[in-house]
Amino acid sequence: MIIRNAWIHDAVHRDAFEGDIVIKDGKIVSIGGTAAGEDTVFDAKGLNAYPGFVDAHSHIGLDGYGGSTGGTYDYNEMNDICCPQLRGMDSYYPMDAAIPMALAGGVTTVAAGPGSANVLGGTFLAVKMYGRTVEQAMIRPEVAMKCAFGENPKRCYKDKCDSARMTTAAKLREMLFAARDYMLRKEAAGDDISKQPKYDMKMEALIPVLRREIPLKAHAHRCDDIMTAIRIAREFNVKLTIEHCTEGHLIVDELKAAGVPVAVGPSLTHASKLELLHKSWTTPGILAAAGLQVSIITDAPVIPQEYLPLCAGLAVKAGMDPFQALQAITLNPARHIGIEDRVGSLEAGKDADIVLCADNPMISDARIRAVIVDGKVLVENA
Repeated sequence: MIIRNAWIHDAVHRDAFEGDIVIKDGKIVSIGGTAAGEDTVFDAKGLNAYPGFVDAHSHIGLDGYGGSTGGTYDYNEMNDICCPQLRGMDSYYPMDAAIPMALAGGVTTVAAGPGSANVLGGTFLAVKMYGRTVEQAMIRPEVAMKCAFGENPKRCYKDKCDSARMTTAAKLREMLFAARDYMLRKEAAGDDISKQPKYDMKMEALIPVLRREIPLKAHAHRCDDIMTAIRIAREFNVKLTIEHCTEGHLIVDELKAAGVPVAVGPSLTHASKLELLHKSWTTPGILAAAGLQVSIITDAPVIPQEYLPLCAGLAVKAGMDPFQALQAITLNPARHIGIEDRVGSLEAGKDADIVLCADNPMISDARIRAVIVDGKVLVENA
């Protein structure tokens, strides 16, 4: 396919440019200029081309729209406060009715996974918004290990084992200490099975975190919770991303010094608990202006997945630089979840995930003309 005469917003360069996009075998072959050839042509004259939008933090496919997952509760395990061995891919339902809605809104890739009831809740996966099976949809089966601070673990386990923030922190440390000991004993034993520790699924699940292969994906709204997450990550030398980051604008210097990626949202909600008292649309813009890698998230279904670009638009309305807002729903979330080699920008060699629209998709009345995923036109409107 050749997409001709599009006004290209590649999410890498600040200024848009007019040109053609050549697609072959689901990948972008070239971008810009005038392409030769007689391949199938999509005439995009007068249309804007954007990368498919990416959400770094969603529960789509695990918390089904209208009970489309069968009315089941598949996004939190409520019987064990520390369950890192769980994998979001094992709860992901590709027939969730919210998925085609997301795709129609230009969202082509998300990181989906467990909620925040648990101190450790399991792994997130990266998926495209199509496919009959999780295997067809999946980009990577495990992109991050979910952990949670603040009110949610306390609320969910207050009558069992967690009633204070220091308890939450202690439980996470305990698991990381145990996993590090398990990993070191396993490495010391080598191939001698008689010396290896007894197999422990929870410990095994945390080894990729300790080896810095995937980050801790830390649910943290309040300043103190954000700083506790940073402190523990430093103690164990693990990668970290801050999810929600509601009070991030109050500790800009500390976040900048930590150098952690942040995912801000969901902001289009009522402040339903004390942790959200300082929720503001200005937060992503303030953090991006300070030089942080900022993603904007819906936490779908808290905000419907298809409204991800609208959230970026509301951040612009509150003062965020428009180009940084575009990166916050494209390239930055792709980096946040470690799949920037595949998605997040319009560049040669990347997946041909493209949104074509007549207007700025961050404006509420913008009409999306087409959504292309892996070189296939999956949504087309007159």
